[in-house]
Amino acid sequence: MPKIIRLALLGFAAASIGACASAGTTALPDDGRAGSADQTVSATQTWPIRTREHLDLWLHGYAMIQDDTSLVPLFKRGYKTELQGIRSRANMSTQLDANMAALRARFIINPQLGNAHFLPLQFGSPDDMRAAINMFIQADGDPRRATSEEGANAIALLARYFPTGQDRDWLRLFWQSLNEESARFYHDYWLREQANRALVARAIDALWQQHRPALQTYMSNSQQGNGTVFLSLPLNGEGRTLAAGRNNTLTAVTFPASESEARDAIYVIVHELMFAAANTAVTDNITPTEQREGLGDRYIGAAAVRSGLMLIQKTIPSLADGYARYYLRAANRSPGTNPQTTLASVFPLPETIRTALTRQLDVVLGGI
Repeated sequence: MPKIIRLALLGFAAASIGACASAGTTALPDDGRAGSADQTVSATQTWPIRTREHLDLWLHGYAMIQDDTSLVPLFKRGYKTELQGIRSRANMSTQLDANMAALRARFIINPQLGNAHFLPLQFGSPDDMRAAINMFIQADGDPRRATSEEGANAIALLARYFPTGQDRDWLRLFWQSLNEESARFYHDYWLREQANRALVARAIDALWQQHRPALQTYMSNSQQGNGTVFLSLPLNGEGRTLAAGRNNTLTAVTFPASESEARDAIYVIVHELMFAAANTAVTDNITPTEQREGLGDRYIGAAAVRSGLMLIQKTIPSLADGYARYYLRAANRSPGTNPQTTLASVFPLPETIRTALTRQLDVVLGGI
């Protein structure tokens, strides 16, 4: 899969966007909770665990149309086949199926459309996201056609993801397809899976609150002192993380299917906490030629996996083998007799980058 840049666009006054929606806009199903922000798992307000339907619906749409050939796939292996099977057994098809060829064709031409994976993290409710997308489409991507400052900000935000007329046409088709997909299938599927995985979510929350204090020094010193974790059904070992302001990090991670796999979510959280450091270590230690040849993209993925292991080794060493096993499994590789050593061979890094990661981690943990 072509490299997708992790955008960290700061948010805007999304809470005000809902009032700007015009009549006749498409809508996700309203079961009495459509306007609510999230489903909360945690009792604590410090780095709570939550789920978010419009985030999962959006990523589900991408998972169904996007080829994912990364070493560590963004989406769970077999996700597309599994969901197609569920719908086939129910003898169901939607506009997402009917428009699949057109959606895939534009995505192949412009893989940067995948940058919009992060879009739902910037909206606290489906109503806000719906209103912003409809405003953007109606304004043809021009913030000057907005009727309020908040609307102009929303249009400008979406224009960064969908800058051309062809991109806006793709978004219109994708959004229409998702709305029918939700109404006919995904909404009920999502609610059913939340009920089925309620005990898993509570187990993840308990593990996160148990291990988070050991990570707090790193988190605070790297300006990730607080935030929210969203458990997402389509995601695998690559999360989606947005810096929504100083000490306000929004991160979406895998939602395992069973309690025995609850630690998988913790491993992906740690991976996401280290992504910014990995990006810095790589960009500071490769040449312009290496960057043009695409080595930077490859190294950043490996550096995020390796630096997550480094952080766990220093803070929660009892989880280090499990972390290594998880990312080797995500990469479809055998862990061998020593998973941590195998991880280093499967995700190789130049010594300069590895040294830079070690130095960064020591500085941040030391509070210097």
